[in-house]
Amino acid sequence: MTTHRLAVLLLGLVVLAGTTLPAAAVSSVELGYACRAQTPMGDKHFRLRENVRASAPRQILAGATFPVVVELEPGDVPAEIKGFKLRELRDLALRFRVPANSRLASARLTGGSGLGAAPYLEIANGVVTVKVPGPIAGGSRYQLPKLTLWLVAGSAGTTIETRPAGSSHDEPGLTLIARIKIPFGTVKAPAACHPDPVPILTRTRIR
Repeated sequence: MTTHRLAVLLLGLVVLAGTTLPAAAVSSVELGYACRAQTPMGDKHFRLRENVRASAPRQILAGATFPVVVELEPGDVPAEIKGFKLRELRDLALRFRVPANSRLASARLTGGSGLGAAPYLEIANGVVTVKVPGPIAGGSRYQLPKLTLWLVAGSAGTTIETRPAGSSHDEPGLTLIARIKIPFGTVKAPAACHPDPVPILTRTRIR
């Protein structure tokens, strides 16, 4: 290798080593869900609220790969619901759409506590689902895992907006099963929830 070619190679390595992603914008968003639980006493409607911390670059070059990070704050499972003891939650599924103007390169979960069996991801039809088998005991504290989406930016001049999935109880963005103790035994109450309103968690402009 000639001295000139070696110098060019070393210069290229220095440039690569100094390359970093644009600084991420961090936002805190209240995510509200309208829920319907099916119980032996009929359907019960209620609301859930979760505080979400999300981050993504404010802007990115077309074709670049970048992370979007979504993390829900720790929560407490109620010990009872309307005077009935809540034994546990199972089969929780939290869904996020792959944003328009982007392509999903990969996704991963990190962290989490008090969740029973290990959480995992399902990816299908443009939706990333955080699956938590449980059980999560009533009255306990839990932390859902942090979700990182690695996205590939689409065309310049467009915007990538990260949002939760779900538009109705029949197309929910959050589902779970509650086991509730009643005077005659324990019943399962499947719940389906959708975000209301649907917030924008992150926004990235493509240059």
